[in-house]
Amino acid sequence: MISRSLCRSTFTALRAPAPSTPSASFSTTALRAAFVSHIGREPIKFPENVTLTQAPTELTVTGPLGSTTVPLRDYMSLEFPQTGTMTITVADSSIKVQRAMWGTTRTHIANAITGMTEGFSVPLYLVGVGYRAAMEVDPRGSTDGGSGNRIAMKVGYSHTVFVPIPPHIKAEVPNPTKITLFCTDKHLLGLFAAKVRSYRRPEPYKGKGIFVGSEQIRIRAVKKK
Repeated sequence: MISRSLCRSTFTALRAPAPSTPSASFSTTALRAAFVSHIGREPIKFPENVTLTQAPTELTVTGPLGSTTVPLRDYMSLEFPQTGTMTITVADSSIKVQRAMWGTTRTHIANAITGMTEGFSVPLYLVGVGYRAAMEVDPRGSTDGGSGNRIAMKVGYSHTVFVPIPPHIKAEVPNPTKITLFCTDKHLLGLFAAKVRSYRRPEPYKGKGIFVGSEQIRIRAVKKK
């Protein structure tokens, strides 16, 4: 039989209130920091020889190498807290699209300023036995929208590969295995460099191909039977 004292102690334990748990507290500072673009909030510095002209839908950047425009969304605003410094803000950073375009637009403006003052350049290296490149006059001229010059490359095919150079790209061949490209637009420079690379992409077994900049590949071991 179960004693009365044991039943009384069990009943008392069941009626005892549960220990109170501390209420969770959230910091508003952490929530506010979650809706801030770490790239977009950084100020943009530009030299004296660069002029920024703001319009409702775009920003015109004019420098020694020319001028270009960067599109702006209607929820963006530009401020100039001091000479040679510009900041960009959005209406509501808690909205994902605005927060994403905040950092993207800031990067585009910074690239436009660099492009109009210094420009962008990238080297291409031809790695392989017999691989070489040369600059020559394009017999078609500028009829297809080219600059009148083209790059002739021998990259392992039975024929020579000809790549017309667009007018916004400046190309040089300092030696037979190196091509240097220059442009004021970083995006267009990357597109043309990728086009040249596509004619002989680096392969991982012998390490041959057209390498862009400091590109590296991991060499794979050949599977032997």
